[in-house]
Amino acid sequence: MKRNRNRHLLATPFCLLALAHAQIATADESTAPETWAVHGQFTNVTQHHKRFASPYRGQNSLDAAGRTEETSDITVYAGVRLPTGTELWLNPEIDQGFGLSNTVGMAGFPSGEAYKVGADTPYLRLPRAFMRHTFALGGPQEAVEAAPNQLGGARTQDNVVLTAGKFSVTDVFDTNSYAHDPRGDFLNWSLIDAGAFDYAADAWGFTYGAALEWNQGSRTARAGVFQLSAQPNGKIIRPSLSQFMLVAELEQRYRWNGHAGKVKLLGFANHASMARYADAVRQASAPNVPDVAGVRRTAWRTGLAVNLEQELTADVGLFARASVNDGAKEAYEFTEINRSLSGGLAIKGTAWGRPDDTVGVAAVVNGLSGDARAYFTQGGIGILIGDGGLQYGAEKIAEAYYAARLGKHLGLTLDLQEARNPAYNRSRGPVHLVAARVHAEF
Repeated sequence: MKRNRNRHLLATPFCLLALAHAQIATADESTAPETWAVHGQFTNVTQHHKRFASPYRGQNSLDAAGRTEETSDITVYAGVRLPTGTELWLNPEIDQGFGLSNTVGMAGFPSGEAYKVGADTPYLRLPRAFMRHTFALGGPQEAVEAAPNQLGGARTQDNVVLTAGKFSVTDVFDTNSYAHDPRGDFLNWSLIDAGAFDYAADAWGFTYGAALEWNQGSRTARAGVFQLSAQPNGKIIRPSLSQFMLVAELEQRYRWNGHAGKVKLLGFANHASMARYADAVRQASAPNVPDVAGVRRTAWRTGLAVNLEQELTADVGLFARASVNDGAKEAYEFTEINRSLSGGLAIKGTAWGRPDDTVGVAAVVNGLSGDARAYFTQGGIGILIGDGGLQYGAEKIAEAYYAARLGKHLGLTLDLQEARNPAYNRSRGPVHLVAARVHAEF
């Protein structure tokens, strides 16, 4: 693995297809449960940015000369219901391709389909292998729609769901109906996830762990424990909780003017060997370049995120996220964002006779802490950023997409982004990006 190359993930992040909460309708009568299912998907994203102004560049800079890159992935979602009622899912996947500049150069990286690991030739991996069991607590029966990573059937409205194995933290936490799936909606990392949510993940956005969800009426409480990599942005080879993340989330569902909405409050704490930016700067002493690797010691890094989604009309939905983390310490798994504010709209194409099409518009502002600014100003290198110097400015990104449904199983998306102060550097940019996405599913 190239240590500083990969996606959010995905999923990633990735944004990924939801594990436990596809569309659910009230069941008037018992629904026969699926005993097994196989689904699949293919996604290709080709992304380009034009030449932009850049008086200098560093190890982790976006290529100012302009670049075009593409990523492709094919996934199979295979599931079976065991005699105990537990669902077992395996998601083998074939990946190929690179993110722009090998997935560095912007804290809010522009493609959630780009991993921190790139490859010219296709390769096979197993991003998910997990079990899920639902414990009934009572209430009316609900029909559960068949979907990738979810067997169709029925369950009680009140329940407890246990998910354990290998999967993405963002399959369960920080989900949002309008901005969470780079295979279907926005592409930018800091729009599909809370930017300051430094969640446990390998180079593709997945890890080992367990999550417990308690659904009671209009409320859900979630908690989980997940494995962090052995060192920041490193590999996760097998389950081990010597370094770990604790995460919890509270969700309140409601109706406003007759339209559904959700608000979520998330908190996380990472426990691992990590560096303080100030220690790295102090050890280097100007004008030497600071290095976080030499000053790591066991510590906690915490953060909070608020996540809102609100249906405004039958065809228009709004989303917003705000997040912050401990900016005194280095980013561990995701990206160098210490605070982030994002929001946008998703609009169905009913008004122009294309009800299955979607237009999305959004913007995000990402920021660094004072300690992080000092580290990168002196030439420090991070997971995704490091221009060899820094004229600090908040990273500001706008994104718009049109997703056209070409048939029951095929979609085509045109995506546009503009990034001002990429990697927080007022000396570089702005960057204009365009992408085409092809997505097929069965």
